Amino acid sequence: MTADARLNRKEHWETVYRSKRPTEVSWYQAEAELSVRLIQEVVPDRTAPIIDVGGGASVLASQLSATGYSSITVLDLAASAIAAAQSRLESQSADIRWIEADILEAVLPHAAYSFWHDRAVFHFLTDPDARAAYVTQVRHAVVPSGYVLVATFAEDGPTRCSGLDVVRYSPSTLHAEFGSGFAYVAAHREEHRTPTGAIQAFTYCLCRREVRGAQ
Repeated sequence: MTADARLNRKEHWETVYRSKRPTEVSWYQAEAELSVRLIQEVVPDRTAPIIDVGGGASVLASQLSATGYSSITVLDLAASAIAAAQSRLESQSADIRWIEADILEAVLPHAAYSFWHDRAVFHFLTDPDARAAYVTQVRHAVVPSGYVLVATFAEDGPTRCSGLDVVRYSPSTLHAEFGSGFAYVAAHREEHRTPTGAIQAFTYCLCRREVRGAQ
């Protein structure tokens, strides 16, 4: 990705979060019910390290913290999204590690996370090379036998969001983006109601980083 492309991506999302409150963006959830449930099912250890990619203004980190998870990292491209979350969480935010970075280029520790969560980032990667770079990051950062949960717009979901094109996925096409080394675990469909009352269909795909051949 060129420097101009990186800057444009960052400027776009900074503008979104400066012009709208976190509760006004279309992907806002008052509770990340499905994500929390799936995390609790497959990673019951409350000390397991979890990363929420693109989770700057999401409520997931606060919900996980409230249920006892103690090693939470939130990564987001937009500083304004992170600032909004930190303001909402107040003193609780000190227990969460915050990373302001582009996930495609972030320097993440190797085999550091037991659970990788992404709701509504991956579907913005319309360039195949960008998707490949994303998967490389997952392979690098998730511990063998760790879990990856990615949620995107479903095949009948929106074709654009926040002025940008998106890629829509079925469970099988989403899992296929990750290729060998990721064992399919489960898929779920979510009918998300936006703050304006519209319904958006999401596909959640949960897979597991296989131990065999992991590096």
